[in-house]
Amino acid sequence: MTDTSTETDLALAIYVAIGRIVRTMRQDAPNSQVGPGGLGVLVALDQAGPLRVGALADAVAVTAPSMTRIINALEAEGLVAREADPTDGRAQVVVMTAAGRALLGSGREIRLATLRRRLDRLPPEERQRLEAAVGALELLGGAHLAGP
Repeated sequence: MTDTSTETDLALAIYVAIGRIVRTMRQDAPNSQVGPGGLGVLVALDQAGPLRVGALADAVAVTAPSMTRIINALEAEGLVAREADPTDGRAQVVVMTAAGRALLGSGREIRLATLRRRLDRLPPEERQRLEAAVGALELLGGAHLAGP
């Protein structure tokens, strides 16, 4: 039997820590051309390739109408385009454009550089603890642990 209060405290601590890290990364790129929703779409397209609107909405965890608004904004910026679905010509998929890939790449590099600087300032024992935790964090984010 596990201690639920300890698990809850660990879950809360991880949630808060990740939120702070993400906010810090966003603050270091304040002139970002897209917001978090748009960035989520670009990341999803980068990882999965062309997707239908519904699949993108699921991937980013927003409603279909919200996804349509996000895609419209990204399309107006030239970051994504809609194309006929190669498996069903009646449907459309959203694809990332070269400009979208460039934006995603530059934003990622800015955030990675910031994170690397912060990691460099950590005491060696704290950095080692993070290195040891990477595997567990990857498992935590993995689809094979999906569930409630």
